[in-house]
Amino acid sequence: MYQILLVEDDLSLIEGLKFSLQKNGFSADVARTVREASDKISEQEYDLLLVDLSLPDGSGFEVCKKARRTSSVPVIFLTASDEEFNVVMGLDIGGDDYITKPFKLNELISRINALLRRAGMSGRLPELKSNGITVRFQENRVIKDGRELELTAAEYRLLCLLMQNPGAVLTRAAILDKLWDGAGSFVDDNTLSVYVRRLRSKIEADPDNPVYLLTARGVGYKWNVSH
Repeated sequence: MYQILLVEDDLSLIEGLKFSLQKNGFSADVARTVREASDKISEQEYDLLLVDLSLPDGSGFEVCKKARRTSSVPVIFLTASDEEFNVVMGLDIGGDDYITKPFKLNELISRINALLRRAGMSGRLPELKSNGITVRFQENRVIKDGRELELTAAEYRLLCLLMQNPGAVLTRAAILDKLWDGAGSFVDDNTLSVYVRRLRSKIEADPDNPVYLLTARGVGYKWNVSH
């Protein structure tokens, strides 16, 4: 499960954001000041920082600078519309993205997933673990219960995408677009069903009654993190 640090001092916003993050399969810690955020970053490694620019004891830029001394963890800035001109500075010091308040929660979750996916593929996250399965990105290997799985390239990409979006329902169209269209190869909807069936046969104890790779009927698929 991805660990996210939310750095925000608005209690009403904290409550909604933390609920949304947890609902989408993330673990969320909260810091309300620059000092508190700095302490948490020193004590624990996070997969992503979600940082408000305006904090009671300083700027979110200070949090980003603190993180960048020891880590390449992805950073998303939360900014008010009148602070948007500061974003260039934030990106220059090592921020990865920003979103302007007020924002839609589903848009924020999409931004988070995109950054985590990019971080994993670029090797920032050397491996990803979930449900007894470990993906070693740099080696393009998948280990389940100590045994390496023999996956095709398409099955490997599908598994990575699902595991990098835990708890989120990915539409069939989105999966096809992200995994294959961008690579210049065409895979139709029926072929995706075949890949899902083959992947289940390799990762599920009972492929006919899956507990990890679930179907959202009429929509797409979801990586279940409750087992």
